[in-house]
Amino acid sequence: MTTFHGWAAHASGAPLQPLSFDPGPMDAEDVEIAVEYCGVCHSDLAMVDSEWFPTNYPVVPGHEVVGTIVAVGPQAKGRAVGQRVGVGWHSKSCLHCHHCMGGEQNLCGTRQPTIIGRHGGFADKMRAHWSWAIPLPATLDPVSAGPLMCGGGTAFLPFVVHGIKPTDRVGVVGIGGLGHLAVKFAKAWGCEVTAFTSSPAKRQEALLLGAHRTVSSVDVAELKAFAGQLDFLLVTVGATLEWDALLATLAPKGRMHLVGVVTQAMSVRTSGLLSWQRSISASPTPSPAMLGQMLAFCARHGIAPQVEHFALSDVNAALDHLRSGNARYRVVLDARA
Repeated sequence: MTTFHGWAAHASGAPLQPLSFDPGPMDAEDVEIAVEYCGVCHSDLAMVDSEWFPTNYPVVPGHEVVGTIVAVGPQAKGRAVGQRVGVGWHSKSCLHCHHCMGGEQNLCGTRQPTIIGRHGGFADKMRAHWSWAIPLPATLDPVSAGPLMCGGGTAFLPFVVHGIKPTDRVGVVGIGGLGHLAVKFAKAWGCEVTAFTSSPAKRQEALLLGAHRTVSSVDVAELKAFAGQLDFLLVTVGATLEWDALLATLAPKGRMHLVGVVTQAMSVRTSGLLSWQRSISASPTPSPAMLGQMLAFCARHGIAPQVEHFALSDVNAALDHLRSGNARYRVVLDARA
């Protein structure tokens, strides 16, 4: 019997406790990964706290994994023992549906999230289908790369699918785990970058990250003064905001795109969309190919998340730190500490 050792939540909001479990037989196309580092994402908190839907406990969170392959199934392809890889929100997809065949495995109807219905990376080992175990570029520091596998990919995808140009004027709403990476991506893309934040303390931080200017995301008067100036507005937070005022910052044909999980219904006046041919869209985490593309972009431009480290054994302190809103800007667990 194989035994993995992790940290699991057994009830909503309860502290995580050590859990030893048998992962069962390894699928022929899976790889087994010795976890070295694992980011802590708000989605992990959502699963621990049953924020989105009732969680099936116990659950071992963790879906921003960096580790080394220690076993390879007989039908796995292009992966080898000793190879360092990253795993994000998804660990498996069917590979035969229309979306999988089209390279959009992240839209597969039977895709398997890493921490829903299976245990994730807050553990010494985890498993994933070989196609979702993405090789890490040698020039990326594995110590901080974990958050790229979810937060980074989520912020990167809209730049590709919507054809953002270096000449575009891009706004990023929310300077946090996703937003600080989105600012870095937009700056490296060559865009003029405006950071929107509700925190006065983060305005200077946003400039240091690469933003050209900052605007309040909650001051309607300040938003109104910035009307019509953006081609693309990326919303990285899950809060309910001044949607009409934010939409008004878009130029004609501008787009507001959401990557944060807004749990409350959005109230938007359609006149602001119709009159100026604006649009609203959203996207999930990306496909394996785009995750690899994002990692290569980060390696080329020297982009890394700004992280704070905790030992895996201090996972509850790490979760509390993330809940407090004081993390700058991603939290990473060291499984080897």
